[in-house]
Amino acid sequence: MNLLVTGGAGFIGSNFVHHVIEHTDHRVTVLDKLTYAGNRASLAGLPDARLTFVQGDICDAPLVDELVAAADAVVHYAAESHNDNSLDDPRPFVDTNIIGTFTLLEAVRRHGTRFHHISTDEVYGDLELDDPARFTESTPYNPSSPYSSTKAGSDLLVRAWVRSFGVAATISNCSNNYGPYQHVEKFIPRQITNVLRGERPKLYGSGENVRDWIHADDHSAAVLTILEKGRIGETYLIGADGEKSNKEVVELILTTLGQPADAYDHVTDRPGHDLRYAIDSSKLRTELGWAPRYSDFAAGLAATIDWYRDHDAWWAPQKDATEARYRAQGQ
Repeated sequence: MNLLVTGGAGFIGSNFVHHVIEHTDHRVTVLDKLTYAGNRASLAGLPDARLTFVQGDICDAPLVDELVAAADAVVHYAAESHNDNSLDDPRPFVDTNIIGTFTLLEAVRRHGTRFHHISTDEVYGDLELDDPARFTESTPYNPSSPYSSTKAGSDLLVRAWVRSFGVAATISNCSNNYGPYQHVEKFIPRQITNVLRGERPKLYGSGENVRDWIHADDHSAAVLTILEKGRIGETYLIGADGEKSNKEVVELILTTLGQPADAYDHVTDRPGHDLRYAIDSSKLRTELGWAPRYSDFAAGLAATIDWYRDHDAWWAPQKDATEARYRAQGQ
């Protein structure tokens, strides 16, 4: 197939591109705006014969139409995705996550192109720390930030275009990803690179907030499975049973790098910080036969730490500006 991957120079998108090139014979066109979170270096080393890169905006309707017309399927990763940034300036999140998704949907509608939409578990809001429940495909939406509300809106657009216009689309909502090529503003790479630089990690509030972690390569394998086997119009939740508190994650990073488990600083909690996310991915596993390779979070985290240790040249140019921004926010 010819795949169009939006946001393919970002963290999760670039991991998907690497996965597709390694595990299939598909050809990939990446459409990426190259905002601060996109990086051409994340696609370095991939074969030119199978990868075409186009710098552009998913809100650019003529460009999107041209690229969709040449594609057999579209995998839509492009999104503004940082909660803190959405609190500071929500407008880019509305533009990219809502208008951009609308633009893509209209293009795949015109050309009859298969469409897979990447979303997040944050559309469901959060769970209490002591609640045994997990999110399922039938959990009501209850987003709590400009980021998660615009992702919820984009999901609803996809569902409407399936029902109203017969667009051949699927949706996946995934738990928190970690792995190579993740911008150092994000929680896990920020803490890893702090320790590698001899600086103390930073923990929001008490650190009791829980996230359900999945390695980006496992996410990629799940998306490819849905693209190949998923039922049109269906939503699939992707998770690897990786629930950990932020405190546990920081302490595991420190001990894996040979530091005392308590060598971190607490900083002011962010507004509206969701308490707990947890994914029930049984539908994906039973219907489509997917299972995560990194079922052991500690092993996946150790591999991620090794990647950041070995790729200083990739993340170092981002680090100083990122930390300066956090310092200005008291974080």
